[in-house]
Order: sequence, then structure tokens, then C-alpha cells
Amino acid sequence: MELQTRIPLTPSDNPIDYQSKLVLLGSCFVENIGRKLDYFKFQQFQNPFGILFHPLAIENLIQRAIARKMYQQSEIFEQDGIWRCFDAHSELRSASSDELLRLLNLRLEETKKSLETSSHIIITLGTAWVYEHQTSGKIVANCHKVSQKQFTKKLLSLGEIEGSLDHILKLIQKVNPKAQIIFTISPVRHLKDGFVKNQRSKAQLITALHQIINGHNVPYFPSYEIMMDELRDYRFYGKDMVHPNELAVDYIWERFKWVWISKKIYPVMHEVDAVQKGLLHRPFNPDSEAHQKFKTSLGTKITYLQERYPFMKFE
Repeated sequence: MELQTRIPLTPSDNPIDYQSKLVLLGSCFVENIGRKLDYFKFQQFQNPFGILFHPLAIENLIQRAIARKMYQQSEIFEQDGIWRCFDAHSELRSASSDELLRLLNLRLEETKKSLETSSHIIITLGTAWVYEHQTSGKIVANCHKVSQKQFTKKLLSLGEIEGSLDHILKLIQKVNPKAQIIFTISPVRHLKDGFVKNQRSKAQLITALHQIINGHNVPYFPSYEIMMDELRDYRFYGKDMVHPNELAVDYIWERFKWVWISKKIYPVMHEVDAVQKGLLHRPFNPDSEAHQKFKTSLGTKITYLQERYPFMKFE
């Protein structure tokens, strides 16, 4: 008996291995996949401006980074003693305006370098709803809990989304034509927009993205469709009933791994996993002979991995 419909997937002919350099940009689902990649010690650069939910925010970051358009004092603002920027997530903030500008511009430089040297770029789109700052007329990446009266909420049109995605692809391909770009739609539901508006948003993103994919021949990983179809049960959601829970993330990671991670490095991933589990081990008796042998063995495994892959760092 088949008790589940499975989305047909095909392994990539340009898979990720331990020599790959990855850039991950976009919605919070990027962080779920990013944590898996970090756990297995892949070389990755993730969301330098924090979570970016919509395509225009991602486009703005990429465009400014490549053009080296540094941030100025007029582009940041102070709120309750903390300096913030509408182009970045609230995690990127500082009590000092100079320090925030330094951080923003440092992240731009890092983004430029990573885009130019990456082998794979994963872009996850979360929503087509955006907020326009009424004073500046600019679409923001994050409202930072500033009064909603200062913003106008709108749904991006298909043309606006397609134009943004097309520009993203052209910007990247100009500085790094060999980079493999992978698009996906975040399975996280934006229920603050309402059930109907969330579906409208996802529909806009999916329709526009597939127009671009067909035109540019870039791959799409169906994380949204896997969550909606293969995992169509509330037991796969967290307590907020919005975000995929750990089980769902593990499942989608396994599907992503099957498509995009080279089968040749699975044994190395198994070695890394064994080390990670060893580092998490908490002994009953830290001074016992058995635990000292365990630590020595673990140290040997780490040394062996780092001799082959010097970029791997274990805590």
C-alpha cells in the first residue's frame, strides 16, 4: 500500500561536495538548511543581513554588494537607543551608529567576495507581501516594529517579482557565470498576513519563479511542495503551527541531500556526524579511564578530518 505521495526528484549533475563554496540567501528556511550544512561542516556563507523574506530585499543586498555601494549615515536610524537599518534583519543592530555602518559595509564586502567565489548559491523566497516606507518610498526588508502607520503594505505583482529575480540572476551571472544557482520557496507559512493572503503570496512567488526558471534554465528544489504534499499533517509543524518542526526539517534535508549532495562524500559526512555526536557526549565520570580513551579517539578523528579538510572547525 502506498500511504504517501512522493514528489519525483532527480539527483543533480552538479552536486555539492566538500570543495564547494555555498552562499545561502533568503527566508528563514535558509537557516534550517544552513544549520544542517554547518553541522556537517560544509563551506557556507549564510544571510549576511539576516533573514530576508522577499525577492526585492535579496536583490537589494546582491546589487549593493556587487556595486560596493556602501551604507551612509542617512540610511540608518535610531530607535530606543539602538541603531538599525531597514535593509537588514533586526539581528543586525548596534548601540553605535558608526559600529552599525561598519557591520553593514563589512557584510557587503563579504557578500561580494562570496558571490564571486561561490560554486552554489541557494536562494529561498518567503513572501510576496512587502512594506513600503511612506517617507522614503523605499521597500524595506524589515519594519523593526516601527509604527505600521509609516508603511504601506502591498502584494508584489508577477511582473515585479519576475523583474527582480531576472535582475538577481543577471547580477550573479555577470560576476560569477560558473555559479550554480538554486531556487526554492520557503514552506514557512506567513499567517500574520492571514490564510488567504499567505496563499496568494505563495502563488505569486511560485508563478513568477517558474517563469524565470523556464527562461534561464536554473533548477528549483521543491521544499514548499514537499512540506505541503509529502508532509501534509500538523504533526510536522512546530508549536506555532507555522514553522516546520525538527522532524520536518530532517525529512526535507534528506530529500535535499539526495538531490544536491554528492553521494561520494556521504562517508565523510558520516565521519563528521560521529565527531559531532562525540562532542555532544556528556560522561557520567569525566575522569574515568574509559572517557580519557574516548577523548583521545575523538581527537584523532578530528585531526584526521582536518588534515583532509583544513577549513573544518570543531568546538
